[in-house]
Amino acid sequence: MRQFFIPALAALLLLNGCSWIKSWGDDDDPDAPAELVEFEPTLKVGKVWSADIGKGLDKAGRQIRPAYSSGVIFAADHKGMLMALDADSGRKRWEIKTELPFTGGPGVSDNLLLMGTENGEVFAFDASTGTQLWSATVTSEVLAAPGESDGIVVVRCIDGRVFGLDVDTGQRIWVYDHNVPLLTLRGNAPVLLRAGVAFVGYDGGQVVALNLEDGTLMWEQTLVTTEGRTELERLSDIDGQLVFIASDLLVSSYKSRLASLAADSGRLLWFKDISSSTGVSVDRVNLTISDKEGNVWLLDRRNGAETWKHDQLQRRGLTRPVFYGSFIVVGDAEGYLHWINSDDGRFAARENIGGKGFAGPPLVVGNTLYVMNKKGGLTAFRAGAALN
Repeated sequence: MRQFFIPALAALLLLNGCSWIKSWGDDDDPDAPAELVEFEPTLKVGKVWSADIGKGLDKAGRQIRPAYSSGVIFAADHKGMLMALDADSGRKRWEIKTELPFTGGPGVSDNLLLMGTENGEVFAFDASTGTQLWSATVTSEVLAAPGESDGIVVVRCIDGRVFGLDVDTGQRIWVYDHNVPLLTLRGNAPVLLRAGVAFVGYDGGQVVALNLEDGTLMWEQTLVTTEGRTELERLSDIDGQLVFIASDLLVSSYKSRLASLAADSGRLLWFKDISSSTGVSVDRVNLTISDKEGNVWLLDRRNGAETWKHDQLQRRGLTRPVFYGSFIVVGDAEGYLHWINSDDGRFAARENIGGKGFAGPPLVVGNTLYVMNKKGGLTAFRAGAALN
């Protein structure tokens, strides 16, 4: 039987008071999460609206994260609830209770809403009404949100297989098979679809490019080797967000490798020894990433040159950081959202959402930031003018 490794987090201690009070305090434990430092806020952050999304997530590492399309936020819980909300007001447009064991999604494309389950099923819904359109069976659990491009729905399974399904019927068009190690982190990188190509990150440290039309392999690049004395030392998963920008593909691995690849060939352009399972975010020439030690980095995405490194959130179980205007926002496992000034790497604001951490990274649409905690609390924020 295939095994999975889920890094354990230290027990969380929730303290009352303002959002920048020190927390998780255990100075004698070198593995304890860093205490939150006090600072003077320089950015005003306001809550726009909030909503409850069913039961949220369970403890099984499901990848159920809010998605946006055409003024609507789509969200789900692990019990099969699927909901559409107005992105501006939070008003519920529709809700269905499917009782399906959702594990990956939502994926949204045009008027199609896609969900994967722990039973190796893919379901397509009408994004306007929530009506089920079709279902398909694949070979194993679907943790990453399915995606669609050029009439083909692409689904990644935990057994390494990638399926191409007909967008109208769910009928199988092609399947690509790739070996995975026996021991991996629990999670899969979402398949990145661009210009007729499906880019897939694998648990063995490889990145592959597949022809979207027929699933044939175009190229494969090994980002990092699975060397080590123990299974844990050999963990090399590429489970985080891949980014395509200009003609480059930006990829991170759990095992000390952040790299830029030529998207047309897989040729290595540059790399940096940073470990991350959450992936990268890009804004113009800037790249931000949180490493497995809990440092937040700002780099030049063209060559990997370091702009700054923020080290005050170590061991706090960070999400992938995202760009919000001239700030970088990252969540931690205690439910805090941290706004960091991208100019100097200093804290600008902090909000405590709670809910035992986050379902995924914040989602930024225009001037609004959406985030869902593991208990199913979905909140929209907007940041205002800097404080004097």
